[in-house]
Formats: sequence, structure tokens, C-alpha cells
Amino acid sequence: MSLKIAVQMDPMESVNIAGDSSFALMIAAQKRGHQLYHYDVKGLTYLGGKLTTPARPVTVQQVEGDHFSFGDPVKLDLAKDIDVVLMRQDPPFDVGYITATHLLERIEGETLVVNNPVSVRNAPEKVYVLDYAEYMPPTLVTRDIDEVRAFQAEHGGIVVKPLHGNGGKAIFLVPEDGSNLSALFEVFNQTWPEPHMVQPFLPEVQEGDKRIVLVDGEVAGAINRKPGKGEFRSNLAQGGYAEAAELTEREKEICAAMGPDLKRLGMIFVGIDVIGGKWLTEINVTSPTGIVAIDAFNGTDTAGMILDAIERRLG
Repeated sequence: MSLKIAVQMDPMESVNIAGDSSFALMIAAQKRGHQLYHYDVKGLTYLGGKLTTPARPVTVQQVEGDHFSFGDPVKLDLAKDIDVVLMRQDPPFDVGYITATHLLERIEGETLVVNNPVSVRNAPEKVYVLDYAEYMPPTLVTRDIDEVRAFQAEHGGIVVKPLHGNGGKAIFLVPEDGSNLSALFEVFNQTWPEPHMVQPFLPEVQEGDKRIVLVDGEVAGAINRKPGKGEFRSNLAQGGYAEAAELTEREKEICAAMGPDLKRLGMIFVGIDVIGGKWLTEINVTSPTGIVAIDAFNGTDTAGMILDAIERRLG
């Protein structure tokens, strides 16, 4: 089966080929003989029932500094010219991202969009996870400083996060004495119109923040991410480092609970985050990462598993 795959993603020039999951998917797809196209989400155009975009055929190779080459620009009808759209631009999950899901929803039934744009729109990382609150640490979502103070009085040190942030950016630890909480919340309320997420600081984060990848609802593999020196955030983008990992019984229970839901919703490639082997904190569906590190430690082919799942859905 030879497919035409359009990858909606950030500029190819900015790709870190050593760890980028989108690039790993492109390499794997090309090896299978699939034709790849690259386009920017900002190029989406809807007119007369057609969703089009300027795009360029792209060839990729695992060579730092010379990792891609473009063919001549084309105008793609995403419903007629393409078999699969990989929605892979990085968050933030903002109005532009949401609008892209509305537009891509209009080609449903003609082109497979991964992940399903309706499900992505309904599942921002730090909101969808509330569906599985029984596996989460105590969690407050609010803009009200008095609610935060009451929460901190009960739980001690807290972590404050933008509700639609990504990559570990703008996550703050507020110590038990609450120093700078008022100033921090002023900045959060001035910067973001939505509520913010507040959780107890979990000392178990020093043991690792595990990224578990599920493909079509099944566990594909995991890595344990640990904070770098002087950091409490374990995100690889924030200086954390990865190590091999096995799943705890609690983590297996979490995956079993959500796996059927993810499959039913068309969430083919999902990454969940679990702290200390037991605390679910995020369900990443917009542009999950981690498969390169997982495969490096485990000798697996997660990109191949994702493509297998895509090909099964196309029959």
C-alpha cells in the first residue's frame, strides 16, 4: 500500500532530527514507499467545500544539516489528493490550533487525519486528563487566588501550570510558605485568559516523570525522564534526561483504563505522563513526542507501529 501523506508541521529547518517524533514518522513512512508532503497550518484554505493548502513534496534523510529536500510547490486538495494528514505542528493549543481542527474535520470520511481532529479539539492535554481524575494527584483549575491559597494550605508546596502550555514551559514551583504566589498569579492572570492548573508538588518527580506512548490504545513503550541539575521539571526540552523504563502495575492499570477510549476516538498516537509510577498528569494528543528515545532504549519501532495502525484503518 503506497500512501500520499501530508504532514502539517513546523518548518523543516527547525527540526531536531536526533529526537523529533514527526521526523521519525517521516523517515519510517518514506522507507515504506509512501509519498510525503510538507505544509504549514497557516496555509489551510477553505472554499466551495474544498480544503486546500500550498505544500511541497519532501524527501528526508538522517543527515544532520542536510536532512530534507523539497520538490516543486503544489496546491493540494486535502480530500482528493491525500490519503493521510499527520497533524503534527507543536502546541500551544490556541484558537489557531482549534480552527485547524474545525477545517480538517471537513475532510472526515475522505482523508484520515491523525489524530482525529474532533477528538484532539475536545482533548487538550491538561483538560482531557480530568476524565481520569481517579489516577491524578489533587488538582485545582482556577483563576481565583483565594482558591489557590486554600489549596496550598491543605497541600503545602504547589506547582502552577498554564492550562494549555507545552514542553514544560512556564511551570512554577511555589514553596509551602507561599512566597511570591500573589505576584505569580497576577502574571498568570494577565498572560492567559483561561484558568490555570494547580497541583501539589510531588517529590516523586525526582524519581522520574514517565512518558508512556500508546498506539491505537495499546502500550508501545515508555521512557523515564528525570530532572537535570537544579531543575524540578523533567521535560527533555527543559534539560531533563531519559532512561529506560518498565511500567508499574498502576501504570498498566491507567493504560488499560484509557486504551479503549483512545482507540474509539481515533487517537492513534498518544503520550501520557505519569509521575512516581502512580500519578497521571497529562494525556498528550496534539503532537506527542518521545518515540525516538523509547526506540533507542527498547530496540522497538514505534513509528512503524503508528504506520501499521494507520494502514489498518485505511484497510
